[in-house]
Amino acid sequence: MTLKERAQSLKRDIPAVFLALKDKDTPISAKVLAGITVCYALSPVDLIPDFIPVLGYLDDLILLPALIALTVKLIPGEVWERNRARSEHLWENGKPKKWYYAIPICLIWLMILWLGVQAVCGKMPQVHFRV
Repeated sequence: MTLKERAQSLKRDIPAVFLALKDKDTPISAKVLAGITVCYALSPVDLIPDFIPVLGYLDDLILLPALIALTVKLIPGEVWERNRARSEHLWENGKPKKWYYAIPICLIWLMILWLGVQAVCGKMPQVHFRV
């Protein structure tokens, strides 16, 4: 199985991750990661912009599948299998894109931008003039 096939296989598990997020038997650590994964998967905004050709491709092949795989590992087996069976036909017409799921991604970008500005401004030498 190629990397692209493996990534597409993992992406088919997004509806099950969504259902596991709402399942009362899912541990809190898995729910937190499932929330991040679902927000990222359903957001029309990517953490790595698609207009950067190579990096945008890595986003679909590495970042999202890695989030899904890690989330699945944190969900107990019986809970995962139950939600996977329930999700079989949940998004047959494709996954929904919800703009409000983009809020966490935009907040991450704002935080990165703020940290960048702080790093640049913090390293600028201070010039003092005496009158």
